[in-house]
Amino acid sequence: MIDIDWPWQYSFPPFFTLQPHAETRAKQIQAWKSLILEYFRTTKQAILDIREIHSSPLFNNTSIERKLPSEVVSLILDELSKSGNATPLDKSKQRWLVSWHTLDEWADILYSYAQGSGFVGSVCTFYELTQGEDSMDQEFYGLDNEVLVRALRTLEASKKAELIMFDDNEGVKFF
Repeated sequence: MIDIDWPWQYSFPPFFTLQPHAETRAKQIQAWKSLILEYFRTTKQAILDIREIHSSPLFNNTSIERKLPSEVVSLILDELSKSGNATPLDKSKQRWLVSWHTLDEWADILYSYAQGSGFVGSVCTFYELTQGEDSMDQEFYGLDNEVLVRALRTLEASKKAELIMFDDNEGVKFF
């Protein structure tokens, strides 16, 4: 079990109710955005299903008996999508890909690692990147495969990498 360092707002019951005053609501939404990204970074999660939010301690504080309504979670996810930190995975916007870095940021992090580790011009498996001994101290260690692939596609679009995917083999060649 991962220990989460909850911010003070998490124990403040009004934090779980969308505030009517515009300035207060903006600060509340910003605090929730930060909390969601930090939670996903700490737990190394990437998929958020709105239908399952109340089983998550992130949106359900049992100690104060408060749950964030799913409509508010949807609103916050829409805000996170504007900054590039969330992407709906279905048309109904029930499942979301959430990432504490944007795909461009992940692409830069991965490419910097490839350059610094001498992987430019060679092939790395996805396993080596996200689970390998050499990457244990990297922020992308344990990164969700969907986020990894999307970040690598960003590198591919800028001609810095090529995805290699066939059968059960998944890798990337850095240029």
